[in-house]
Amino acid sequence: MTAAATHTADPLLPAVERQTGETPKCAVIWLHGLGADGHDFEPIVDEFDFDQLPALRFVFPHAPMRAVTINGGMVMRAWYDIVSPDFSPGREEAEGVRESARQVEALIARENERGIPDTRIVLAGFSQGGVIALHTGLRHPQRLAGILALSCYLPMADTLAAEASAGNRNVPIFMAHGQHDAVIPYDFGKRSAKLLKAVNYAVEWHHYPAEHTVCLEELQDIEAWLHKVLANAC
Repeated sequence: MTAAATHTADPLLPAVERQTGETPKCAVIWLHGLGADGHDFEPIVDEFDFDQLPALRFVFPHAPMRAVTINGGMVMRAWYDIVSPDFSPGREEAEGVRESARQVEALIARENERGIPDTRIVLAGFSQGGVIALHTGLRHPQRLAGILALSCYLPMADTLAAEASAGNRNVPIFMAHGQHDAVIPYDFGKRSAKLLKAVNYAVEWHHYPAEHTVCLEELQDIEAWLHKVLANAC
């Protein structure tokens, strides 16, 4: 693996990067959860075996600092504010979600500039990061390699029909959730997957006897899925 690097060029979000080889052919943009940062999932790169794939670039951006209502207004890294623990429809801070989506779009554009087309980019995320990956990927105008959404839910579902991109109507989607998740309840994730399947999105649903985390079995399934979608793309 090459050494980690940090990018701070404005207006792009700062991000930690890891490459599995020289001259990456594909990219995975992976968004962390509430209160974490881009280093949170950086170690997983060493857990995966990508020897049979072309060189990959993993991009782990840091979310902006913002006040989070359910945490008493504390300022932390967050992709959007959360005003209620029940995640009821309409309670998502829509402007925060859209702002983060624009920032992720800028990261996708930067990968394009570095020679990686949209069809070779996976959008991934955990918890809040998974929410943004789903929201952004389903609305992104050009076909992506895949969307990886872990321990999360579909935000702003009421606007999806009007805003969904035809380019990603059949994009592979990996959704997974711990059955004992006390942060984002398992039923929220399952309901979101069911909603997407009902309108014919290609959702691959996984569940695990775990809490709000990524377990070993899940990592193995993620590795297999990444091999599949990136082998097809690259």
